[in-house]
Amino acid sequence: MKLLAPLPLATFALAASRTSPPAGCLVVSKSPSSGQYSTVSAAVNALVSSSSTAPQCIFIFPGTYAEQVTIPALKTSQLSIYGSTTDTASYGANTVTITSSLAQAHGLSNDETGTLRVKAAGTRVYNLNVENGYGKGSQAVALSAQVDSGYYGCRFTGFQDTVLANAGRQVYGRCLVQGATDFVFGRRGMAWFEGCDVRVVSASLGYVTANGRESASVESYYVFNRGTVAAAAGHSVANGAYYLGRPWGAFARVVFQRVDISAVINPAGWRIWNTGDERTGNVLFGEYGNTGAGASGARASFARKLGEPVAMATILGSGYASAAYYDASYF
Repeated sequence: MKLLAPLPLATFALAASRTSPPAGCLVVSKSPSSGQYSTVSAAVNALVSSSSTAPQCIFIFPGTYAEQVTIPALKTSQLSIYGSTTDTASYGANTVTITSSLAQAHGLSNDETGTLRVKAAGTRVYNLNVENGYGKGSQAVALSAQVDSGYYGCRFTGFQDTVLANAGRQVYGRCLVQGATDFVFGRRGMAWFEGCDVRVVSASLGYVTANGRESASVESYYVFNRGTVAAAAGHSVANGAYYLGRPWGAFARVVFQRVDISAVINPAGWRIWNTGDERTGNVLFGEYGNTGAGASGARASFARKLGEPVAMATILGSGYASAAYYDASYF
């Protein structure tokens, strides 16, 4: 099966190298020198006691950091976390990985399993690989996003429940999101995925999204704009094995628009939650202008073809361009 490449870098005018710390950043290194930190968590903890509301940043030198990182609420208006890379425009040259293998099988909640847990509004994360290595058999989150936040040129990898886009307004710009079962999910998140590569791993059946919106009064909506859906590198996936989503919540809302979708997606596109518990009466599962072998077929009766694309302001609000988490250079 042909694998789709990331979007051409020529479309991203501001591609650049970031291999040394921006001015004022706390610095994390596998071999720390004076004034540096050996773990990402230690750098985050150094910010917790700060009373400053000014923007702050953390820069991480190359390496694999085996730890769970929790970013609690901070007084700063904006926290930026940078992973060292020679190409800020994409995840392809990332050199920093944060990894753990916590899962619900360990008696934890979804959020508690997260390798990176973001709870500080205004956080921006750049060029990090975030993985949950637990594998098949239990919910195991790589990213738990609980606030207004942005993720740019990142790789999020796992198997079940990779990205918990759970609350707040969130942006994912030119990221990779990889998994098998309900691997983009959450209850109240308003999330926009711009130019992202969705990758599915070897499995006989899988679902990209499981939006958990529980009622018409709840704000929750996922939109994938441009980007690709295909098999992950090195993984054999049968045609039609995957669905774009199923409804964790009975009022789920998910749209794929202008996305290049490979044949790994079933012609029905979307699926019920479970037999006898379908949850499809009030869903919005929509598509607009998609291309590729997986973009056509007799779609499920509860899905719809949209007459126009969803606007970014519908997801992020009318003032999104000035939001602390938003980086316009990725759009």
